Amino acid sequence: MPRHVTITLEHRGVSCVAELLDKDAPRTCTAVWEALPLAGDAFHAKYARHEVYTMVPGFGEYEVGLENSTVTPIPGDVVYFSFPDGTLDRRFKEERGIAALPGVVDLAIFYGRNNLLLNGDVGWVPGNVFATVVDGLSRMAEACHDVWRSGSVGERLVFQRFES
Repeated sequence: MPRHVTITLEHRGVSCVAELLDKDAPRTCTAVWEALPLAGDAFHAKYARHEVYTMVPGFGEYEVGLENSTVTPIPGDVVYFSFPDGTLDRRFKEERGIAALPGVVDLAIFYGRNNLLLNGDVGWVPGNVFATVVDGLSRMAEACHDVWRSGSVGERLVFQRFES
């Protein structure tokens, strides 16, 4: 039976449901599922285009590594990135309140087309596509776009198990 997660922009009161891609990204799905619920401040990407993400402390017993990875996510992709200590810029970490963490996990939802995971500081940034939105993408896309236009201050991105 497929497993599902709910992804919510808490302040905006908008959610969508994503199905875990257990066959394509089993290590990532297991690590995320066991760590749920996960939540943090929401941010809109600067470089990747149509992405809203949160950063949380690293979790799991091991680094999952790359699986079902991409640098060109499509609308509805839910992507896991892992950044070990020393990967992210000091100022970036300070601005996001994660400077004291030894490593972080970035959980992102992509809501539009033409995304490219290329960062001027570090180059290509592949991520693991571990879920795909199966319900509510259009509502979530509108809310994510509002994060871009109106700002992310006070917004939280929440990932939790979906119980039908």
